Amino acid sequence: MSNADRHGLIAKAVRDSGGATVQELAELTGASEMTIRRDLDTLAAQGVLERVRGGARTLLLRGEEPPFALRTNESVDAKRRIAAEVCSLVADGESVLLDSGTTCLEVARLLRERPVTVMPLSLQAIHLLGATPGTATLVVPGGQPRAAEGALTGPLTLASLAALRFDTAVMGCCGLSAADGLTAYDLDDAAVKKAAIASARRVVLATDGSKVGHSAFARVCPSTALHTLVTDAGAPADEVAALESGGTIVKTV
Repeated sequence: MSNADRHGLIAKAVRDSGGATVQELAELTGASEMTIRRDLDTLAAQGVLERVRGGARTLLLRGEEPPFALRTNESVDAKRRIAAEVCSLVADGESVLLDSGTTCLEVARLLRERPVTVMPLSLQAIHLLGATPGTATLVVPGGQPRAAEGALTGPLTLASLAALRFDTAVMGCCGLSAADGLTAYDLDDAAVKKAAIASARRVVLATDGSKVGHSAFARVCPSTALHTLVTDAGAPADEVAALESGGTIVKTV
C-alpha cells in the first residue's frame, strides 16, 4: 500500500468513526504502529485530523465539508480514471471551464498538454496550468479564494463567468442525487457553480461514486441540467438508473 493510499484509508477511518487508536489503524492498514504514528503526525500537520494521545480524532462537524488536504488522499486511482475519461470527451480546440475540487485538479493535469483553452476556478489548478509551459491556453478569472480550499468565489468570479461562454464546463460536486440534484456545502461555492453551468453549452460532472446518492447543504441545479456524469463503480446502481432515466448520460470507469 502506498503512502497516499494509507493516508487516505486512515483519514476515512478517523472521519467515519470520529476517532481511532494507533493500534486500530495499524490493524486496518497492515502497517507498523511506528509508521501509523508518523502518518498521524503528517495528517495532523495538514489539518486533516487532530492528534490525541494514543491515536487521532476527526476535526469535522457533521455535514461539514472535508478539507482539501484530506480529499486529495481519497480515491486517488478512481479520480485519475475519471479524469482520463472526462478528457476523452473534450475535443481539441474547445474552451473548457474547470470547477474547483480534487477530481477537477486531476483533469487539469491532463488538459495541460491539450490544445484547449481552460479557465480554472481554483488556485491549485491555476498554479498547475501556469507553473510549467504546456499546450493549453490558460484564462484566469477574478475572485476571492476560500480559505484552505482555494476555490474562487465572489462577485469578480461571477462577473468573469457572465462575460464568457464555454463549450464544456467540467464540474465537481459535494453531493449528487436524482431527487436533490447537484449540491454544495458552501453557499458562495453553490452560486459560482450555478453561474458556471449557465455559461456552458455542455456540462460534464466528474465525481467519485461516494458522492452519488448524497446531498449537501446548498442546491446548485437539478440533475437534468447535467449532460454527462463520469463516475466510478462505487456509485449506487439505483441512483445511476434514476439519473439515466432523467436524461443524464452516465459513464462508469
